[in-house]
Amino acid sequence: MISIVRPFVASFTFTACPSSIIPPLALIVFVTIARSAPPPVSLTMKIACASLAVAAIVSSGVNAFSSSLPLRPSTASTTRQFTSSTTTTTSLAVTKADLAGAQTMIDALIKEKNCGPIFVRLAWHDSGTYDRNVEAGFPKAGGAIGSIRFAPEINHGANAGLINAVKLLEPIKEKYPSVSYADIYQMASARTVALAGGPVIDMKYGRVDATSAEDAAGAGGPPEGNLPDAEPGPGGTLGGNAAMTDSAPEWHLRKVFYRMGLGDEEIVALSGAHTIGRAYADRSGLGAEKTKFSDGKYAVPLADGTTTTKYTPGGTPWVENWLVFDNAYFKTINDASTDAELLKLTSDKVLFKDAGFKHYAMKYAKSKDDFFVDYAKAHKKLSELGSKFEPVE
Repeated sequence: MISIVRPFVASFTFTACPSSIIPPLALIVFVTIARSAPPPVSLTMKIACASLAVAAIVSSGVNAFSSSLPLRPSTASTTRQFTSSTTTTTSLAVTKADLAGAQTMIDALIKEKNCGPIFVRLAWHDSGTYDRNVEAGFPKAGGAIGSIRFAPEINHGANAGLINAVKLLEPIKEKYPSVSYADIYQMASARTVALAGGPVIDMKYGRVDATSAEDAAGAGGPPEGNLPDAEPGPGGTLGGNAAMTDSAPEWHLRKVFYRMGLGDEEIVALSGAHTIGRAYADRSGLGAEKTKFSDGKYAVPLADGTTTTKYTPGGTPWVENWLVFDNAYFKTINDASTDAELLKLTSDKVLFKDAGFKHYAMKYAKSKDDFFVDYAKAHKKLSELGSKFEPVE
């Protein structure tokens, strides 16, 4: 049954929202692309499967307002193993009041800890396992279903460090048990973007959680390696599994995003979330231990015009003002005169080289408004991939 619910809206005042972790780099869609296909906006591709199954989502929930993208899994084999002990309730009737309460706690947490970007990465990596070709649909197709809290998924190399985000959000689940983990993760991501001065995203809530490790990626869900790489590995290719592997970064990104049902515009728009956060060598395998923009002494500008040094030192940002959500990423990546300590990865630079991507990258560099419009749409779509919704009371 489809029920229509009045939008849930609240008003908040922005405060500091630093980023202790890199924003994720994007997500996924199992489609085999013809390498001979022309790149463009009107990209043609050969789909190597007879049919694509797209799960029908029971829609009902709450619209609120308001995410960053994953990087190459760490090559280090020292990932700490974690077995989740989080609640595995099936579903409780969530209310607008509970969602408002959870959002208030999330806002306070982001402002206190300056930990917003890690929440973007957590939410995107949860969504990023989605494979639209899995006919079984929810929860086996992956997506924004809260499965990232379970091992083995939380222990995947690409998710290094995200256990910290899971633990930070656990008190919110304890306070509001009717709000699903999937909703909490996606809400924290959207609130990070909004509090950092980014677009207000038309979020929908009422997601149903995956209830056991059997539904996690790498177990009974999608395979490990569905998230995108940012740099080629030793063999000169990018990709965490055979289906996602390619020697050309543009086609690796397309394999990953097309599998999820996302296109070139969404690939570029979502990449722009790297305007907040930092890359850490001990998580993504990329970036310096610290830079002059992240040494703990640098006063990072905030969206409200103030600055802060209240953040965990370390990592490498893509932009100087890495706690403000704007279009600075697109201005920086294609500018050879920018500071050498800022991060410019292969997956970043290809946005200005590939014909199908360049149109959007140049558009966003020129107009923050255009970027915000397209980003908000892409973020919302990403946040609902694979989700099953129940009505919000």
